[in-house]
Amino acid sequence: MNLLGIVERSTKDVDILALGNNTPGSGGLPLREPPTPLPQPLLSAIQTVARDMNLEATWLNAGPALQWKQGLPPGLETRIDWRCYGGGLDVGVVARVDLIYFKLYAAADQTSPASVHFQDLLALRPTAQELANATAWVREQDASSEFHTVVDRVVDHAIRTALR
Repeated sequence: MNLLGIVERSTKDVDILALGNNTPGSGGLPLREPPTPLPQPLLSAIQTVARDMNLEATWLNAGPALQWKQGLPPGLETRIDWRCYGGGLDVGVVARVDLIYFKLYAAADQTSPASVHFQDLLALRPTAQELANATAWVREQDASSEFHTVVDRVVDHAIRTALR
């Protein structure tokens, strides 16, 4: 969200959702699920940056890549904004609409309106249609009626808060 200019705050970590796919025969898909563990050159770079910048060893982590097992928001791979940093680091930034999906899911998991995920959801200024689309996807992540109730509450609260 910082890279998209939606929020300006420090963060403790950077999430890896996918790696770029330069594998021949990949069908042109720009993304692939990160391997576990991450490639050794990347792990070494993560450790070096953590040491040099006095960061936690987990400052760059692939925890969100577990989402590959449940499914990514539809069309996410077509909306990646690829940016090159320092001539050798290519970073794919997910689009605002995909962040709405992820932040709604995370906000439903941490139901407090004070959670950073709920505040981020509001900062994204989703339209009613974007919230409806995100709600449908988030409901697919957990089929329980309890979770669906929580998602509906988060969406209702987001709508009420945004209208103030």
